[in-house]
Amino acid sequence: MSHSVSPIGHIRSCFKEKFAIPRQPQLAPAARGVLELLPPFDTGDAVAGLEQVSHVWLIFLFHQALEDKPRLKVRPPRLGGNRSLGVFATRATHRPNGIGQSVVKLEKVEPGRLWLSGIDLLDGTPVLDVKPYVPYADIVSEARNAIAEAPPAPIPVQWSDAALAQAREQALRLGEPVVELVEQCLAQDPRPAYQQPTPERRYGARLWDLDVHWHYPEPGVIRVLDVQPADRG
Repeated sequence: MSHSVSPIGHIRSCFKEKFAIPRQPQLAPAARGVLELLPPFDTGDAVAGLEQVSHVWLIFLFHQALEDKPRLKVRPPRLGGNRSLGVFATRATHRPNGIGQSVVKLEKVEPGRLWLSGIDLLDGTPVLDVKPYVPYADIVSEARNAIAEAPPAPIPVQWSDAALAQAREQALRLGEPVVELVEQCLAQDPRPAYQQPTPERRYGARLWDLDVHWHYPEPGVIRVLDVQPADRG
């Protein structure tokens, strides 16, 4: 028996492309976004009482990773991209029904909008449901996961003087913590684990309406080169 679902809203996110999105929620507290609810959920009735909640579960679709043929095994980035595991042993984006879930911080509640932080969702992500996080039920003190026992160790992020000045200027324009967002995302090393780039190779990602570029001047170190408004041409 098949079922159909419809989004209750879409995310307006600081992440405009998949590259450099944290691989789990809460790893970048400066990552912010807004869930814009669709009718009939865009009234105060649907969110009444939610202001008493600090965190919520978002159930959403990996809308840019939907596939007709399900994958039974995937290669998680956490394991270097070279080791396969069963899809149900991972949180890979390639899901049988394209469904993801994230716990995010609820910063503000308005009729039709939820203001969020600590997100790991791409701009435009369709959200299927919102559920309040319930600490006594959702925290399992004896839980274990031998595949990912702790968050990945961050790597140092350095700034060129020009890039830091640019980021601070854009933070004032946007009213967003741009410096913190760049550092928190890049410290997790978004490149594929198997890549060993030369110092000359530049990487880039779009955060808000900014193009951020960096390189690896030495192994295990990131240096931010520039933070510029994206070319709209």
